[in-house]
Amino acid sequence: MQNLKIATAQFENASGDKAYNLQVINQLAAKAARQGAQVIAFHECSITGYTFARHLSETQMLAIAERIPEGESIQRLTEIAQENDIAILAGLFEKDDQNRLFKAYVCVDKNGLVAKYRKLHPFINPHLLPGDQYVVFDLFGWKCGILICYDNNVVENVRATALLGADIIFMPHVTMLTPSTRPGAGFADPTLWKNRENDPTSLRLEFDGMKGRAWLMKWLPARAYDNGIYAVFSNPIGMDDDQLKNGCSMIIDPFGDVIAECRELGNDIAVATFTPAKLQQAGGYRYRKARRPDLYRDIIGQEHTPEQKVVWLNSNAQ
Repeated sequence: MQNLKIATAQFENASGDKAYNLQVINQLAAKAARQGAQVIAFHECSITGYTFARHLSETQMLAIAERIPEGESIQRLTEIAQENDIAILAGLFEKDDQNRLFKAYVCVDKNGLVAKYRKLHPFINPHLLPGDQYVVFDLFGWKCGILICYDNNVVENVRATALLGADIIFMPHVTMLTPSTRPGAGFADPTLWKNRENDPTSLRLEFDGMKGRAWLMKWLPARAYDNGIYAVFSNPIGMDDDQLKNGCSMIIDPFGDVIAECRELGNDIAVATFTPAKLQQAGGYRYRKARRPDLYRDIIGQEHTPEQKVVWLNSNAQ
């Protein structure tokens, strides 16, 4: 296994405008390739837009969703991968041959589709069905997994993906700056984004504070540290429908250290070198080997009825 250079990206997507979003994906993929990246990862539903889907009917969802890999967006992603000689990970809404709807995230290289994952815990639209399996695939000799947004908040999903052999977990999100019962949480005023050139300081304070990055740092590094994996976190910046998002796309190594992060108040990429040695040097590797499944096999696997509540879906956005 050789060193691998991966880029994570952030950009302001346009709701429902796949052509525009793919154009930006192309621009950022080209930029990453010029910096030597072999892979670039984009956020959840980066091709279609995300938050606007909470208002869509089933008919409208089916209109924007695509078959995978036959859909035009996968074909265009493949062309972008060919043009820039880079593997690309991006998200969209999927419909299957029975018109069932899923939240999908794909990896595409110059030869076409490499992997597809369906979000296990979707909630943005009631017509989306949950995925039913983990996905681990090979990329340049590295074993990679995918978990979308909320999937990463359920710690068992990250551990399971790591136990299936993942060295790298791609974690596409649309997150932060939303209300919850957590102190300091809440929406951010879109006026801050509109005024970012005149007053970047106030925007950065909101982006980096308890509504944003400070919350992320409570748990995201732990996912990488506890499991001894690289985490590639991707998140949009700017307006996603009527909600402001703060980017902070970053790469975290198996020690739980942030080794690359997007800090521009706009479209940006960050590139890091992944080194195989860290995978076994990290504490998470030793902790996984020290596990005692006999102690908790029946506890972890006991029957449980899933309950998923998302506070901000019932809140009024600014």
